[in-house]
Amino acid sequence: MKALILNSGIGSRMGKMTEHAPKCMTEICSDGISDKDTLLSRQLRMLEIIGVNEVVITTGYLAEELKGYCRSLAYNGNIVFVHNPMYRETNYIYSIYLAKDYLTGEDIIMLHGDLVFDFAALCQIAFSGKSCMAVDSGAELPEKDFKAVISQTEEQCITDIGIEFFDHAVSAQPLYRLDRNDWDLWLGKIVDFCENGNTGCYAENAFNELNGKCVIYPCDVNGMLCNEVDTPEDLACVSQKLMQEKSVYCCFSTDIVHGGHIKIQIFLFILTAENNVIFIFLKRKAKSLYSDGYIF
Repeated sequence: MKALILNSGIGSRMGKMTEHAPKCMTEICSDGISDKDTLLSRQLRMLEIIGVNEVVITTGYLAEELKGYCRSLAYNGNIVFVHNPMYRETNYIYSIYLAKDYLTGEDIIMLHGDLVFDFAALCQIAFSGKSCMAVDSGAELPEKDFKAVISQTEEQCITDIGIEFFDHAVSAQPLYRLDRNDWDLWLGKIVDFCENGNTGCYAENAFNELNGKCVIYPCDVNGMLCNEVDTPEDLACVSQKLMQEKSVYCCFSTDIVHGGHIKIQIFLFILTAENNVIFIFLKRKAKSLYSDGYIF
């Protein structure tokens, strides 16, 4: 599985916070201990823990600053940067088009670089086993942000995604898990859009024209944190939510393999604010979990 993080926007609504750095480099207090975490470093850390070690990051505004910052992070995976030189005139659909050669034949986690989410929400999406998008059935429908229209059939898949939909819709966020077959269909339509000059719209406009061929299901995060940061007010709201108490439990299973070597298995239990329990078997070494003080 590979991750695609879209970071080519200017972030003008953040004001002075994005004068010298892209929005994804905005610092955020994620746990009351790590004062220097950023939107992007938090995303990369979570992706690495669930085993996503190949990341494509699109760049635009202050691209060199972003690339230098990523190289300074303690991320052990491989990052490919794809620059959109027309970031002021195009939307992220064109950034995806430019990155297409790195994105075919793979299951994809696609997200926006200004998205903040609970680790439990990411796990729910990533381990769903099917193409899905984060939705929150309990949230009020936003006026100007994404909504997902849910089919009124037994299958209950997503038929349309956009800011203009309200009927049979739920609040949605640009956090996707996409099966390679569904993604290849969507990517093909994105290519069609861009090669016909439609570069100023959302990538979701291309999805909407597939008319059900690309099957994406709603994944209800049900009150868990999953929000974009577009303004300083959004940042303050998200930071407050992140400071709320969460519980993470780790269990270790050990076996003597041979010659005194010990096999260690790590099991992670996450108790969300809604008392939902998510269970994960971590294949990574214990050191990679604790050496950087992972707290969510």
